[in-house]
Amino acid sequence: MLFLIIMLAIAVGLVVWLISAYNRLISLKNQTVNAFKQIDIQLKRRHDLIPNLVNAVKGAMNFEKGTLEAVTSARTAAVSASASSSPETISKVAAAEGLLTTALGRLLAVVEAYPDLKSTGNVSQLQEELASTENRISQARLTYNDTATIYNISQSQFPTLLVSGMAGAAKVDLWEITEEGDKSVPNVDLSLK
Repeated sequence: MLFLIIMLAIAVGLVVWLISAYNRLISLKNQTVNAFKQIDIQLKRRHDLIPNLVNAVKGAMNFEKGTLEAVTSARTAAVSASASSSPETISKVAAAEGLLTTALGRLLAVVEAYPDLKSTGNVSQLQEELASTENRISQARLTYNDTATIYNISQSQFPTLLVSGMAGAAKVDLWEITEEGDKSVPNVDLSLK
């Protein structure tokens, strides 16, 4: 009789552990998807600001048409990549967003060369909004990577990996910098030469 009670207690403990491990993986999976969608929200905000910035500088930058077209086409590609995005397609989205970041950097560098344009309140306000949005995107990416790392580790650890298949858990990619220019360390010269 004692043996039967011990076996029953072990079986109940095992079932409780299985349910707990399964629920934890499902929770982490949903947290990862939510963190990814938070990036989407900030990218949408960024995508919405860009046409306003392009329109604000378009008249004063007629001969910089190539820069404006590069930003517009990069934005279109980024919006298209984000339209069907998920944690599984993150590398495609990251690549498109990297190209957009590069194009925006060129546009903002050109805007800096036009003091009259830079002093326009509308352009200045849009630049501040864009800078704020870039900070939000960075924070959302950081949160996503942290959540995705915890999810990936949890489903790989023993004994939880025994439940991973039942929970439909699959490793997700982290948001990585894809543009070589973004990876390089900037060269700052403060020598006043």
